[in-house]
Amino acid sequence: MRKLFSWILLSFLLVSQIACNQNTASNISNNATGNSSAKKKIGVTLLTREDDFYRELEAGLQETAAKNGFELIIQSGDKDLSRQQSQIDNFIVQKVDAIIVCPTDTKGIAPAIERANAASIPVFTADIAAGGGKVVSHIASDNTAGGRLAAEYIAKAIGGAGKVGIIGQPEVQSVVDRETGFKEEIAKHSQITLVPTLNGGGVRDRALKAADDLLQGNPDLKAIFCINDETALGALSAAESRGKNDLIIVGYDAAPEAVEKIKKGTALKADVAQQPRDIGAKTVEAIAKHFKGEAVEAKVTAPVKIVDANSAQ
Repeated sequence: MRKLFSWILLSFLLVSQIACNQNTASNISNNATGNSSAKKKIGVTLLTREDDFYRELEAGLQETAAKNGFELIIQSGDKDLSRQQSQIDNFIVQKVDAIIVCPTDTKGIAPAIERANAASIPVFTADIAAGGGKVVSHIASDNTAGGRLAAEYIAKAIGGAGKVGIIGQPEVQSVVDRETGFKEEIAKHSQITLVPTLNGGGVRDRALKAADDLLQGNPDLKAIFCINDETALGALSAAESRGKNDLIIVGYDAAPEAVEKIKKGTALKADVAQQPRDIGAKTVEAIAKHFKGEAVEAKVTAPVKIVDANSAQ
């Protein structure tokens, strides 16, 4: 009787152990499945939300993130480096799965990106490149090509001769690329003289002052290349206040307000048009590939084109 009882007890313990092992394995499997299917969180810090360009870029991010089941945490750096650095630090604390940065300052943002690298969070840049830290992929317009297009347009419009100015923003790499392309193309025209570049900060009021200084110092100036549309619209105000209706201004971005000015035949004659929604979409697509363990190109470019009064109609 005692031996029978021992066998029954032993059998019960064996059955219990098997059931426990099965439950443990099931829980491990469920946890693994839950982790792989959990919604990925992506932190996004934009340069600004004030520009039409960035509103379009954000729309592209959101549309493609929704298709991939990603959650976006979107903030704006408001063109403030310290603010953007803090946003990246907050994303690190939140343990997001990836970070998208549109840097307010190409060099200044590097330490924050390095902190994300140390936390093993992949970083992607959109529109504006970073000057340091490890970035998986940079997605942007071909800004050097855009600068060349602007130079080609201006050279033709002024008959290949005369003084030309640039209102730039040297803190931002995408702008540096535009200036580089512009200068490379203008250098092909020996009778065109580039006057010293002024910094308009990428904003309308500073650009207006820079354009006014250019026009005052160079009364015979024939054209100005502006690195974005806020700059171009500021330059247009300066030209109109001085009655410089024969000035040729070429902007960059093809924002609705700028395109309307082009259509009306103002001094703002043309714009280099980008595809910000496509840049946003391509950025999320690159992140999706990275999450799957697929190879991602270090640089992804979106094409640009010239918009003038004829093509804008």
